[in-house]
Amino acid sequence: MLDNTMKWLVVIWTLTVLCVAPPTSAAQSNTPTEAVVRAALAPLDKIEIDRLKVMGPAILPHLGHIYATSSEDDRAVIAWVFYSLGWKSPAAKAALLKDIHTQNQKLRLQVQWALGRVSDDDDVVDILAGIMRNDGNALFRDKAACALAYDQIHLSEKQKVKLYSRLIDGLSDQKPQVRTISIQALSIHTCQTKGFDPNGPAEDRANATARWMTWLAEYEKNL
Repeated sequence: MLDNTMKWLVVIWTLTVLCVAPPTSAAQSNTPTEAVVRAALAPLDKIEIDRLKVMGPAILPHLGHIYATSSEDDRAVIAWVFYSLGWKSPAAKAALLKDIHTQNQKLRLQVQWALGRVSDDDDVVDILAGIMRNDGNALFRDKAACALAYDQIHLSEKQKVKLYSRLIDGLSDQKPQVRTISIQALSIHTCQTKGFDPNGPAEDRANATARWMTWLAEYEKNL
């Protein structure tokens, strides 16, 4: 009788250990490796974003490393992946910033568009606003404005004050194109123009810009 009791105690103890075993090993086994992420990216011209999304944000450091070790054409595709995922990632931001001034058009545009979708840092707004106003390539200026208009998806309302301020600054630029894309971006965000005509008389532009500045002060005060 004692032997049978001991046997049952051993069985119960074993089952208890198995049932309460910590889940960390299972969780770790589900964390994608860089090899798994690379496999999900192949072929690069037929990437299924949903296949990457189900792996979760844990893939972002791997994507950052893959980006950094890829050709320019492949980096453009991976930048598009970052854009499509829309997850904040310091690793992605750091990787993309290394190409923010590349003259490779395909890569440059994907980087400009992707940055706001991987970061909510103020310096991204500053960098894109600088490109919008000062880059020597009109296309890069235009697409930087597009990035400021559509792709700053992680910004808080308070952070948008800086974004709007940079766009309002662009209304006073000497280049008509910059004035045009600045008011376009502002109107996309606010559905307003305040009567600003980028090609209108200087005095009218100044008066409209002053109205924008008054609006921004009121916006910030009401946050």
